[in-house]
Amino acid sequence: MNPKLKNDEAITELFKAIATLENEEECAYFFEDLCSVAELKAMAQRLQVAKLLKLDLPYNKIVDMTGASTATISRVKRSFDYGEDGYMIAIKRLNK
Repeated sequence: MNPKLKNDEAITELFKAIATLENEEECAYFFEDLCSVAELKAMAQRLQVAKLLKLDLPYNKIVDMTGASTATISRVKRSFDYGEDGYMIAIKRLNK
């Protein structure tokens, strides 16, 4: 985990709180309270971009399918290349 995140007690507590949620409904309640609609839509869009990048689709196709900017697509791609594989963990579990 990124040391800037790992050493932040508030962020650690946020991750622990998320890990306590038991189902989709509880997650929905928590994230609706925590985030604005725009923030939730942005996170959902990044996940959709990640799923499409995993399929090796070209950026222009992903833009057409999701409405994401090329900057957002590049950001997600950087996470694939240099991140902690969080997208891959979630995508694999969603596909089960």
